[in-house]
Amino acid sequence: MQVNGFFSKPRLIIIGAIAFVFTIAVLIRFGKLAFSPQQLTAPQLPQVERGSIVDRNGKPLAVQTNFYHFGVTPKNITDVDTFAHDIAVPLLEDPQIIANFIKNAKENPKTQRFVYLRKKLDQVTYEELAQICKEKKFTFARFDKIPGRVYPENELASQLIGYMGDDGTGLAGVEYSMQRYLSPVPKAVGEKAEQGKNVYLTIDANLQYKLEKIAKEALESTQGANLMLLAANAKNGEILSYVSLPSVDLNDYGSATIEQTIDRPAMTQFEPGSVFKVFSIAAAYDQGAFRQDELFLCDRVFEKTLNSGEKVKITCLSQHGYLTARGALEMSCNDVTAQITDRMNTETFLAKLRGFGFGQRVGLEVPGETAGSLKDTNDKYWSARSKMTISIGQEVGISAIQMLQAATYIANKGKGIQLTVLSKITDREGNVEYVHEPVYKQQVIKPQTADYILSCMKTGAEKGIGWRANLGDISIGVKTGTAQMADTKHGGYSDTDFLSDCLAFFPAEDPEIILYIVIQKAQGVQYASRIVAPVIKESADAIIDHLGMSRGNAASLEHSGKISIHQAEQVKLGQQLPDFTGKSKRELLHLLDRTDINVNIHGNGWVTDQTPQPGTKITENMKIDLYLE
Repeated sequence: MQVNGFFSKPRLIIIGAIAFVFTIAVLIRFGKLAFSPQQLTAPQLPQVERGSIVDRNGKPLAVQTNFYHFGVTPKNITDVDTFAHDIAVPLLEDPQIIANFIKNAKENPKTQRFVYLRKKLDQVTYEELAQICKEKKFTFARFDKIPGRVYPENELASQLIGYMGDDGTGLAGVEYSMQRYLSPVPKAVGEKAEQGKNVYLTIDANLQYKLEKIAKEALESTQGANLMLLAANAKNGEILSYVSLPSVDLNDYGSATIEQTIDRPAMTQFEPGSVFKVFSIAAAYDQGAFRQDELFLCDRVFEKTLNSGEKVKITCLSQHGYLTARGALEMSCNDVTAQITDRMNTETFLAKLRGFGFGQRVGLEVPGETAGSLKDTNDKYWSARSKMTISIGQEVGISAIQMLQAATYIANKGKGIQLTVLSKITDREGNVEYVHEPVYKQQVIKPQTADYILSCMKTGAEKGIGWRANLGDISIGVKTGTAQMADTKHGGYSDTDFLSDCLAFFPAEDPEIILYIVIQKAQGVQYASRIVAPVIKESADAIIDHLGMSRGNAASLEHSGKISIHQAEQVKLGQQLPDFTGKSKRELLHLLDRTDINVNIHGNGWVTDQTPQPGTKITENMKIDLYLE
């Protein structure tokens, strides 16, 4: 028999050598695997449930929930049209649109293995779809459970509350700044998971709703581009209302415009205009730059030429004649304010303004806060007119919360209070881990200076240009401002875009509440005394009523202090049942002693119903039921 020539001796040697080398390689690889350290799968850290954000009274503003992403493996779906028809109703979608989407996914190598049909399904929709997939045996469908957030009040205080992303991380507002409390980083494996804390804000949701309603009506009537309205407790620095319009529905954050998501009170800076005169006059009076009875002549323009030849010119809207500093605040006089400021040492003036907090961040518990801008004499843009221009609210950039912070110095005898939006933090069992206590700042102006400024602002509301904010029955101090906005296209100031704002304290003698409002780019009438002062009045009224503050015109009764208590008369029965309605339980108790009738008394209070009805003839052993509330 002849052997096949392929299996010659040299070839067999070569094949054997290859097999030997392969065997050695396998043994070496096996040895490495056998003696190398075992690679353990990283264990999953404990799950942390995110804490809630609530208002000062515990009303939920942001709460934890679960959402579900719904996806399929397109290549495994044999009957696309039937599947699309079965899931269309829960998804509130046209079956044909679903079918076309899946068919396109099947043809694309990148999506034929998996594609999401809908993200962030709520619990109800998920349960309905899951039941369909189970009954129809749609094994190619998958649900991915993800942590989610529900915002029960939708747009309420939306920029303050902020938003949480799909990965469970806060992206804006308090959701971002309080991330470490709301969702603590998981600890090491084996240790008990630290659950998220509940964050109580200082805002009152019901008051916030009322002021947002007022603000929206104001923004609509003025056709402004945006609006800010802040209210704070002057005694402890807690912000009670934080309005920024336009706002965003936090449950539909992905559809919002950039304008809707901006936290304007903290993030945007602007020139405040004449409201700033409050702090300029305060700084000057505190340094003894003028007497209360001293008169200054307003001839509509302040002019000055320095030794260097540089000229300064500040114009006024009116020729006011002779005014005191009080009159300058009442009439919002640029000329007199510039004259008073000119008397001050420049560095001392700027130091006072920085003492009020201008040019630096407030430190509120929100992200992205601007520091504003307050120039010094070394700034390349500093000029001879800068000091006087700053004194009337130009060449200075502030934020709304900076204005509110500065106002705390006026409200509290010259000693500021740190603003806050954080009331307390509790664990899941309600144990308090942090509670806000007022944090007092340094004394910037004398107590008598603060009192003088408040009295000037009170006069401004009573007979000055801020009269439209006057409450009548509760004293209020106000200062309005109207400022030209920067022309971002051509430089300089715009001839059409204005900012209107107003700062208010009430009661003026010893402020409990600080209010500040800003409307930008109002159409038509733009003077703050006309468009924002009335909003201050309406907002102050809402706050006073909501907080139950005592009003001068509240209804009252005079009483001698003597109270007469009339003895209740017992009900007498004749031949017919009387009408028991309105009778007290005390007046009915003696009927229980009767043996000829059966009386049953239900409840407490006064009779609202009875059986049988009045007028029914009374018979032996009659059953009578009386219902009291």
